[in-house]
Amino acid sequence: MLSQEVKIINESGLHLRPAGVLTQTCIRYKSEIILHYGERKIVGKSVLNVMAAGIKRGSTVVVECNGPDEEEALKAVVEAISNGLGEGPEGSEPLFT
Repeated sequence: MLSQEVKIINESGLHLRPAGVLTQTCIRYKSEIILHYGERKIVGKSVLNVMAAGIKRGSTVVVECNGPDEEEALKAVVEAISNGLGEGPEGSEPLFT
């Protein structure tokens, strides 16, 4: 099991679009991926769970990966979150076109 802290930079937090990007990143891996947000444990492969958590900008989450490809999964998920999950920090300008 590996874990790492990462800060949410999206202006509007993890609403539908960035939650979808996060979920799509997570489902590429066999490992179980859990986000720890306060006392909550959120299944990273469920867009509904990610959205329902109400994770706001500036929040810190701990990404925990456990499984055969946990190193690759952790690196990819942390990188995706650190890069704004397809949005700029203000949420208006996409990072990817």
